Amino acid sequence: MIGGVEPVPLSRTEQRNPRSGSLDRMPVPDLLRLINDEDHTVPAAVGLVLPLIASAVDLAVEALGSGHRVHYVGAGTSGRIAVLDAAELIPTFGLEPGRVVAHIAGGSHALTNPSENAEDDEAAGVSAVAAVTAGDLVVGVSASGRTPYVRAALAMARSRGAATVLVSANPLSPIASAVDIHIAPDTGPEVLTGSTRMKAGTAAKLVLNTFSTATMVRLGRTYSNLMTDMLASNDKLRARQLRIVAEATGADVAACRAALRSADGDAKVAVLTLVAGASVERAREVLAATEGHVHRAMRLLNGSAM
Repeated sequence: MIGGVEPVPLSRTEQRNPRSGSLDRMPVPDLLRLINDEDHTVPAAVGLVLPLIASAVDLAVEALGSGHRVHYVGAGTSGRIAVLDAAELIPTFGLEPGRVVAHIAGGSHALTNPSENAEDDEAAGVSAVAAVTAGDLVVGVSASGRTPYVRAALAMARSRGAATVLVSANPLSPIASAVDIHIAPDTGPEVLTGSTRMKAGTAAKLVLNTFSTATMVRLGRTYSNLMTDMLASNDKLRARQLRIVAEATGADVAACRAALRSADGDAKVAVLTLVAGASVERAREVLAATEGHVHRAMRLLNGSAM
């Protein structure tokens, strides 16, 4: 027993890295090269779990497509990464607020302040998912794969009939058996022992970015590889939206600007009026019928089956 706490088996992220034993004696260029070399291993580790991410995307598409919600729960670095990913879905994909919600142990204070003790608060984890219902998806993010706050939230969510996913860097996570899908890129020991804001944190960001982007694409929140659903809320983004419509249609800037104005700033409607010659009203109608999928809307306008 150490400091009154029972020791637990070390996960790979908490073990010492044999390549960085002389970390404190390295010249700065060598230190930076070592960190960079270790960082290069992260995308490969994420690549090995892509089939599991795909399964999680299917769950998210099912949940959001049926009017339910996706919840992220995490503590510390994992929680901050989850909050970042959820927040960026609103401006990037025009996602309605409250559809993907992030809960961080310690609340908003923990976003900019150390709140390590909050990760042990199981009652707060249960409270975080109080509004979860059957049909929702809850994604726990925990580098160690055993954070009490996350464990309690996932257990409560599952008891309510929600689908559950754990994103960790510990393939042997003790929580894994209690979730539907465990996504665990094995990033191995950190350069600085136990500092999971490094490789494990990078892996979590890659996993969540990949998961959420693929989910939004499958829900029709893009056209081709263009952010047609983005919120054009400032001059920079309005200029970007104009470029998006021009790239999607091949029309000149003046025509795109006029189409956007007629469409009340809806880029997808503007694209359909320019490419398919549809009226604004008809474009909105077919987009509603195809759940926002532009290619399907074009086929419908052309009289083909969706």
